[in-house]
Amino acid sequence: MSQPTGPASQGHPHKQPAPPPDAMEVSLTINGSRKTLRVAPWTSLLDALRLHLDMTGTKKGCDHGQCGACTVLVDGRRINSCLTLAVMAEGRTVTTIEGLASGDALHPLQEAFVEQDAFQCGYCTPGQICSAVGLLEEGHAKTDDDIRELMSGNLCRCGAYPNIVAAIRQVMDAQPATKDGSTP
Repeated sequence: MSQPTGPASQGHPHKQPAPPPDAMEVSLTINGSRKTLRVAPWTSLLDALRLHLDMTGTKKGCDHGQCGACTVLVDGRRINSCLTLAVMAEGRTVTTIEGLASGDALHPLQEAFVEQDAFQCGYCTPGQICSAVGLLEEGHAKTDDDIRELMSGNLCRCGAYPNIVAAIRQVMDAQPATKDGSTP
């Protein structure tokens, strides 16, 4: 096999590689508390939460946005934190599984997951619950099939799907109806 030749293969001795970018300051509100941290520009929100803020409730699953274990809420919308750079959350409000409970009072979805036995190993549960909170806020789910479709980005290797749907349905059914008869 021959070695490449030409200008592209010849180094430029007078040019140095670009230095890595400096760490960036990011300020965001996490679970109601204002946080400022310095991170490399390529740091994911997931890694910022887990490694820089020691908030390990949000789980790292595939690290490619395919499993949903890292789901958190940003300004009330569910996102995969492994695909979101921390700097993209500048000035935004992030809610993790740790921020859903109010003191000792669990969020209604956390209670429903316990009551419906909607987890086995529990690894996906924080992402499942955060995604379910976002799903309810979006207000698009009306049927169990809607729930299944809108939760399809959150995988459970243990196969607790029927119980997850039952937990979400329990909370949906407990929500007050709006003027047009639908749930919010």
